[in-house]
Amino acid sequence: MPKDVPKGICAEEVTDWFAAHVAGAKPPLHFSLITGGHSNLTYKVEDAAGQSFVLRRPPLGAVIATAHDMAREHRIIAAVGPTEVPVPPVLGLCEDESVNDAPFYVMAFVEGHVLSDAEGTAKILSEPARARLGEHVIEILAALHAVDPDAIGLGDLGRKESYLARQIKRWSTQWEKTRTRELPAMEEVAQQLRAEMPEQVGAAIVHGDYRLGNMLSLEEGRVAAVLDWELCTLGDPLADVGFVMNNWAEADEPLLRGAAAISPTSCGGFPSRAEFLREYSERTGRDVSRVPYYRAFQYWRLAAIVEGVLSRYLKGVMGGAADTGAFQKQVDGLADAAVQLLREQG
Repeated sequence: MPKDVPKGICAEEVTDWFAAHVAGAKPPLHFSLITGGHSNLTYKVEDAAGQSFVLRRPPLGAVIATAHDMAREHRIIAAVGPTEVPVPPVLGLCEDESVNDAPFYVMAFVEGHVLSDAEGTAKILSEPARARLGEHVIEILAALHAVDPDAIGLGDLGRKESYLARQIKRWSTQWEKTRTRELPAMEEVAQQLRAEMPEQVGAAIVHGDYRLGNMLSLEEGRVAAVLDWELCTLGDPLADVGFVMNNWAEADEPLLRGAAAISPTSCGGFPSRAEFLREYSERTGRDVSRVPYYRAFQYWRLAAIVEGVLSRYLKGVMGGAADTGAFQKQVDGLADAAVQLLREQG
């Protein structure tokens, strides 16, 4: 195998599979890792004709099949493709693990920028482009939540009812299993989330990780594609709204204590949170008055997720070292933010 082939790719076998299953692909192929880590791995694949593709596979050594289900992710993107929600066109799915030691799927390569911080966003987009991009983000979210899951073959993707109750139960259990210390704020938030849970109105496709960092954005102020559908399910669409609001910081907003990065929207020029919610509500007819609850829920949920990562690092099962103090501060900050939002809502 050539030395420049990244880990996670069996070059010869994958090349043969491409030749047989991806129309127009011209070997030899060149592989490069786009994103790695503990989520699914993403590779750019370039062929001899100058064409580019994207290959997604589970992380190396993944043992939780349901968390890295390539067939499920492929199915979701293929189903969403014909709707008004922009996604990369899917080109093939391989479930034969003899090809690449794990299932994978292939998409067309879509050009665009991943906006992850304020500084980079300000360099890439003019202020008018930021305003246009913000409008498109709102438009896409409203379009996603207007899709009838049954109509596109995703009606059995997950349970539609009792989304919040199921999520709170799941992440409360996760917190109890992985917490590294006593943190009264987490218990306080969980109790209040249960007591003040809004009634779910309808059910929709919930992306689960809807933010600019999971989109390919164009300099003119459009979203070329929404990525990372691995957490997608059916349930309460306002969960997506709460999640994106937490990542939709306004200019000069204080950084959340322990946050790893500054929100890309904090450079200014984007619609405000109030403008975002007003337009989303106008497009969908949904009542957004309880969004602070959903924001608190998402901060609390993320705190439980990060605590789980911290726990695994402390146990030495993550295959490397990390600043565990930074993880702890992030969990503390997320829990405190959830407490504050619930107090303001009350």
